[in-house]
Amino acid sequence: MKKEDLRIVFMGTPEFAVGTLQALVEGGYNVVAVVTQPDKPFGRHASVLRAPEVKVYAQEHNIPVLQPEKMKDPDFVEQLRSYNADLQVVVAFRMLPEVVWAMPRFGTFNVHAALLPQYRGAAPINWAIINGETTTGVTTFFLDHDIDTGRIIMQKPFPIPQDADVEYVYDGLMALGAQAALETVDKIIATDGVMESLPQEDMIRVGEELKSAPKIFKETCEIDWTKTAKQTHDFVRGLSPVPGSHGKILLPNGSEMEVKIYKTAMTEAKVADIAPEMAEAIKPGVVVRDKKHLYVACGDALLEVLSLQPNGKKRMDAVSFLNGLH
Repeated sequence: MKKEDLRIVFMGTPEFAVGTLQALVEGGYNVVAVVTQPDKPFGRHASVLRAPEVKVYAQEHNIPVLQPEKMKDPDFVEQLRSYNADLQVVVAFRMLPEVVWAMPRFGTFNVHAALLPQYRGAAPINWAIINGETTTGVTTFFLDHDIDTGRIIMQKPFPIPQDADVEYVYDGLMALGAQAALETVDKIIATDGVMESLPQEDMIRVGEELKSAPKIFKETCEIDWTKTAKQTHDFVRGLSPVPGSHGKILLPNGSEMEVKIYKTAMTEAKVADIAPEMAEAIKPGVVVRDKKHLYVACGDALLEVLSLQPNGKKRMDAVSFLNGLH
């Protein structure tokens, strides 16, 4: 079989999924339809509908788009079946019922932004950084009844630099995921769908802890200054730039301020050297400053804040914040 003959239905919603869809289209693969989420209202009065990024790309390339409210809707299932797909490729989409993922003769595979079985869930990029991982990656695997538990086809690692934030890792994994998807499709074509895949249970070492990647909510993003500076640094970059971590800081005049923190840096600066009068009374969340540097005390050391956004104001660098701090 040639790649032009393999009928593919692509499923995905956000920008992350567009990377793989674009690679398939530009690579000459036969994407016969796209399934994505319904348009969502946005704006102050929610009066305008915004199309998912995947839909925008598909329409620009004249690919039919399906936007079911419910994946088990009989009309949608019949419409999907009418495309007679050989394979379905899923990236950053919702959970599929068996009637959908089992429909194509070669099955359905997913591109997941982590090295499964670690970081199953909706936010694997965020949690890998929050937990201080130095390596993540992408996994292609066949869908089954449970979330992110299917047989693994292929994995590709991706290093996480010490100060990398979500945006950096997101962009890297979007490109790597597209590459893995194309290689997986090629392998399916080369073997006519009869290919090796590995049960995830066989990849779990004895005593190994499996870390999860649950969805991020607002309360997830609150900074706990009692944790170590390294843990706080990883937490901030694991939520930056979106949705951004937030917390209260205690200013030198004794007042509290709610801020979002976007960028921090580990430092060897000591309270005793910057503000010796505070050395005995320092506690987590307290601001320590000099003319050009903004620090916040954590459970074990100071953490330098490089970029932040006070409540009700715009994002700014630390020097601009200090210049306006009286």
